[in-house]
Amino acid sequence: MKSAAFDYVKPKALQEALALLEQGGDDARLIAGGQTLLATLNMRLSEPTVLIDISDVAELKGISVVGNSLRIGALVTHTEIEDSELVAMHAPLLRAAAPHIAHRAIRNLGTWGGSLAYGDPAAEWPACSLTLRATMIIHGPSGERRISAKDFFIDLYTTSLEPDEILVATEIPLASKQEVFYFHELARRHGDYAVAGLAAVAQKQGDVLTNCAFTFFSVGATPVMATKAQDMVNGQKLNDELLAQAVAAARNEIEAIADITNSAEAKQHLIGVLLERGLKHMAA
Repeated sequence: MKSAAFDYVKPKALQEALALLEQGGDDARLIAGGQTLLATLNMRLSEPTVLIDISDVAELKGISVVGNSLRIGALVTHTEIEDSELVAMHAPLLRAAAPHIAHRAIRNLGTWGGSLAYGDPAAEWPACSLTLRATMIIHGPSGERRISAKDFFIDLYTTSLEPDEILVATEIPLASKQEVFYFHELARRHGDYAVAGLAAVAQKQGDVLTNCAFTFFSVGATPVMATKAQDMVNGQKLNDELLAQAVAAARNEIEAIADITNSAEAKQHLIGVLLERGLKHMAA
């Protein structure tokens, strides 16, 4: 199929892009890497009358350290994150997650901000941003607003981003020297959507983990944090008994949703498998 006819504009500045978005209203769509939008256009799942290409907007680019945070612009590609020394130093979880995203051709074009704004519960970046306690920096007609990742993802493919707003960047607290992390996803083949995945971080002192954050993806309508398991592990000496209790708590707390090829029961089981592997990895 081919997409419906639309107008195409390519602003050079953020304010120009916001003005075009406001002018276009419900009939306007933003495009950056286009790895999701182009497919929906061609399948006539989306039929905007104007397409606003923001790929030249400088305010949305770059990776930098700002104060105590790592700032990642919305237009930064998956490959740029994978190759960034700043990311490797200050947010190593992202470096570990990047190679799991689809295939190289898609990582070369797909963007950090596009993935977050789309809110796919099977995608890696929403889960990582929740685990890393990221702050979304959003611009709209009334100026800038900031919202935490835990409040950004609302439901299936639904975020708190308003139609006339643009996600400009994300700020992530810099990793400490005591931070340990784990990222893994279980998929039928590399590059396929995950059946289930886990993004986890903690502070490690001896055999004790604190400030834990365990986020599962591709198991529900949004990335899901295992808060009861986190609380159970926080500040406690990790042993076999505690490990079993945390796994049981995560399985009981998170109600997995079946997808087209995998049952809810299978995903529920994999939640425990991933958490057990993750805790053993971080404690080792």
